[in-house]
Amino acid sequence: MGIIAIVVGILIIVFPHLLSWILGIALIVMGVMAVIPALKR
Repeated sequence: MGIIAIVVGILIIVFPHLLSWILGIALIVMGVMAVIPALKR
């Protein structure tokens, strides 16, 4: 789920007309926060 959030966030930044790039950064941050605990397991 976290990886999907990162990919969506990158797409939003690459194509700013879809949504605000601020939302894209927020999605990437949430995605990273979701991926890190999974990698530590």
